[in-house]
Amino acid sequence: MSQAVQRIQAPGLDELATASWSNALLIGNELVMSGMTAHPATRQAAETGAPLDAYAQTLRVLGKAKALVEAAGGHVGNLYRLTVYVTRIADKDAVGRARRDFFEGFACYPTSTLVEVSALVFPELLVEIEASARLDIDLRTAPSR
Repeated sequence: MSQAVQRIQAPGLDELATASWSNALLIGNELVMSGMTAHPATRQAAETGAPLDAYAQTLRVLGKAKALVEAAGGHVGNLYRLTVYVTRIADKDAVGRARRDFFEGFACYPTSTLVEVSALVFPELLVEIEASARLDIDLRTAPSR
C-alpha cells in the first residue's frame, strides 16, 4: 500500500509554473525539501552593491525550510536533517554560526552534512540547503540518551 503524497507550498516561496520539481513533499509524517537558496534576496542585494554573506544566506534558507514545515502543519523543531552546499569551504564557520543562532535553545541540533561545490545556479549564491523534517518529532525538547 502506498502512502499519500502531498505537495506543500508556503506563502512567499513560489514555484515556477515551468519547474520540474516541488519545493516540498509530505509523505506520511516525513517532509522532504528540495535544495533551497536565498534567491531572490541574494540577487536583489547583489544589484544594490551589498551582497549577502554566507551567514545571512544561511539564515534566509533556514527560514524558508521553517516556512515549509509550518505550511505542512509542523514547527521548526521537526527539522532533523540538513545537507548544506557551499561554494567556499571557508564559509563553514559562518554557516555553523547561523545554524547555532537559528536552532538556539534546542535540546539537540539536526544532523548535518556540509560539502563544498564548484558553483550554484546563480553566481551570487554561496549556500544551498536540503532539509528533511518529521512531524512526529521535536528536537527542541528531545531527551538525550
